[in-house]
Amino acid sequence: MSRSVPYWHVDAFAARAFAGNQAAVLELTEWLPDAAMQQIAAENMFAETAFVLRDPSEVADWELRWFAPGGEVQLCGHATLASGHTLLERDGAQRVTFRTRRAGLLEVRRDGAIYALGLPAIRVEATSWPEVVALLGAEPAGVWRREDGYNLFLFEDEAAVRALAPDMAGLARLGPDHQFICTAPGTKTDVVSRVFVPGVGIPEDPVTGSAHAVLSTFWAPRLGRDSFTAHQASERGGDVHCRLEGDRAWLGGPCVTVVEGRFTLP
Repeated sequence: MSRSVPYWHVDAFAARAFAGNQAAVLELTEWLPDAAMQQIAAENMFAETAFVLRDPSEVADWELRWFAPGGEVQLCGHATLASGHTLLERDGAQRVTFRTRRAGLLEVRRDGAIYALGLPAIRVEATSWPEVVALLGAEPAGVWRREDGYNLFLFEDEAAVRALAPDMAGLARLGPDHQFICTAPGTKTDVVSRVFVPGVGIPEDPVTGSAHAVLSTFWAPRLGRDSFTAHQASERGGDVHCRLEGDRAWLGGPCVTVVEGRFTLP
């Protein structure tokens, strides 16, 4: 393999630079050792670094893996959208598919002036988790979870979500697979959320595609319609158009390429 590979820095779910969620995209010709990809992700210090490789099986156009600063993740929506944006803009196609190791087959397609990302619809079940509620520092109206680490906390209003100041160290001790999604009805959008993933080195994620695959299944029946608007109220912030279609959550948003160049491999 060449000692350098194509590299893009993309702001996903963003209509302008320096908003949305940052992702790095690297195009490989063969897989690097996991330790090397982890080093690259730690060097970038974005929420995720995406690695794409032409799919030799031809099941999809590309293979795709994601690494956060603290480890490999099972599903990352914004870095998939960033990868799709990068490849569609470069190659001029209308859609691109990705084969992943733990999230199945994913797709990004052009949708007018933006992109649509197809993720598995993630459904959570009502439960209780007082230990985490204490770490969040505010009492939600309800708690929903799934065994593989998606945890949703419903609050009464947007102000309550924006005011959260969780114990990040305490949440991080629960392990790398946990994602803490705090949500409420929005004021300017149908839904608002904040998402905390400190176990993989992301105290607060700017805009989280996988969380909106959960929010799509949670909010669609409560709103009484299959599509709605959502805002993730992080410091950078970002807006997501959500549509639930059977077992798929389609998430729409723009992307902006901030840097294009080559990355020198370790």
